[in-house]
Amino acid sequence: MLNPSALLAARWRPSAVTVRRAALAALVMSVVIVLTGGAVRLTASGLGCTTWPRCTGESLTPTPEMGVHGVIEFTNRMLTYVLCAAIAWATLAARCSPPWRRSLTRLGWAQFWLVMSNAVIGGVTVLTGLNPYVVAVHMVAAMGLVWVAVLMWERSKEGDGPPEPSVTRPLTQLSYVLVAVVGLLVLAGTLVTGAGHHPGASSSGGEPVWRIPVDYDRLAQAHADLAFLSVGLTLAAVFVLAAVKAPPAARARVRDLLVLLLLQGVLGFVQYFTDAPEVMVGLHMLGAALVWAAALRVPLALRTRPAVTADVPHAAVPAAETAAV
Repeated sequence: MLNPSALLAARWRPSAVTVRRAALAALVMSVVIVLTGGAVRLTASGLGCTTWPRCTGESLTPTPEMGVHGVIEFTNRMLTYVLCAAIAWATLAARCSPPWRRSLTRLGWAQFWLVMSNAVIGGVTVLTGLNPYVVAVHMVAAMGLVWVAVLMWERSKEGDGPPEPSVTRPLTQLSYVLVAVVGLLVLAGTLVTGAGHHPGASSSGGEPVWRIPVDYDRLAQAHADLAFLSVGLTLAAVFVLAAVKAPPAARARVRDLLVLLLLQGVLGFVQYFTDAPEVMVGLHMLGAALVWAAALRVPLALRTRPAVTADVPHAAVPAAETAAV
């Protein structure tokens, strides 16, 4: 008999607009989870739940004795289910919208498995007492989720034909270099946080949370250097894309990236010279996710992907995938 997704596809036929909205919802939630994860760290609630997957050795949920820190950490864990629901909606919408685009459903499943793997990494961070390297990997994995979510959202607005470049190859390569440098910028930011002022949990009444044993000022300087390089490359892209009359969408996205980088730079400098207040660090983490997403969208605007063929009747799709449940 038909598998559950095929049965649903036979009864629910969401429009392409619904698929795009669902993909955008998954992207928004992937950014929200970065922000709430930062809130856990900045409120010193990283060990609010003392173990994983339970909150304590005896309880799945926080106990009154754990106070507000337990509530904050547990709430962040529960938001993972909201994220999974958003991803499930996007994946099912992509599956049921006629015609079935397997490329989109694969991106939806990729998001799901990234969330599952990062949940395990999050558990390891608790079990290792917030080891800063594991925390950094946790953040990088979250940015990987943002990457796939951006790709699914953008692909939901395209066809499945082969990519057709709309600019010359050197400009496409410039966009890839820009994404790589912004990726290094985000990675350096995770290391700065790992050596910085917010270990993620209070050290009162216990051993201090271990920090990355590298000079904080040197890491911050390296992070700033990468920020200057990112701004320089983005400025170059703004002028070059304008000179060659690149597609308006590409020029707009590069300008958006430049604005976000400048705002992020201001936040970073204020944060550094005010001893990293929690609110500023939280805004900077949100900015990092937005900058990363904006950078990823640039190369995607430098090519087009037409539809492969005319729409295939939706009713024919389930019959081609008969499988046992």
